[in-house]
Amino acid sequence: MKSLISAEFYKLFKQTKTYYAIVALFVIEAIVLISAYYQGSTIIDVLLDNLKETFYFEGDLLNGNLLIYLILNTLWFHLPLILMIVVSGTLTSEYKDRTLQAMMMQPVNKVKFILSKYIVATIFTAIIVLVLALTSFGLSYVFFGKGDLIVYLDTLNFFETEEAFSRLIWAFVVGVFSMIFFSLASLTLAVFFKEATKTWIVSVFFLIFCNLLLKVDFGAGWWNDLFFVKLNDTWQYLFYFEIDWNKIMLNILLLILYSGLFAGVGTYYFKKTDIE
Repeated sequence: MKSLISAEFYKLFKQTKTYYAIVALFVIEAIVLISAYYQGSTIIDVLLDNLKETFYFEGDLLNGNLLIYLILNTLWFHLPLILMIVVSGTLTSEYKDRTLQAMMMQPVNKVKFILSKYIVATIFTAIIVLVLALTSFGLSYVFFGKGDLIVYLDTLNFFETEEAFSRLIWAFVVGVFSMIFFSLASLTLAVFFKEATKTWIVSVFFLIFCNLLLKVDFGAGWWNDLFFVKLNDTWQYLFYFEIDWNKIMLNILLLILYSGLFAGVGTYYFKKTDIE
């Protein structure tokens, strides 16, 4: 199993799309920072809306903590999209190049083979989120400094610098589980569809589907709390004034279960399907 995992890491970092994806993340991050540098006052005006007419705000509200929060919002679409393309490509490229057929001719256990891909996808996703967190904190604090964080979620919430830093750290930690869910889902889609183009189209549809239904209120029933599309904004719970840790931990547990379910379905189908 260790040899398979090592081989998967080698193949992952050998494909050029992996580096394109990493560069794309840095570009998105840079765009957020550059936009804030040149249009900082506009961002603050959008956040505060008409409140400046009623309240007096003192201090530099456009600071590193606010920029990190804005970068965190890439967890909605940009980051999972990039991860899904890269992760699914680790399998679809092998179908295309027919290296998978050659691999299956060797004494390799199919279950261990596909599980190694799921394991590598999980670790790779966690590494990417870690890199995004480190660069976000580093660049944002260097160019914009520290300060109080202002967030609008149902109501306007202000957090002092130390508390903002802690909440942002936890937001990245919680966000990892959502990103892993999308990565493993895309790998499972690759198992079913095999071709890169089909897999990417379905993956994008799945991501859009999740984001659209995230905003839909299904009422007070269990469906509204347990449906997987309702779990992917869990990191946002860190920015309510009172943090509902029980809800956050339940959502993380559910994300782990859903991720395991996707991986289990993909593993079962891969095992039962003949490699042509």
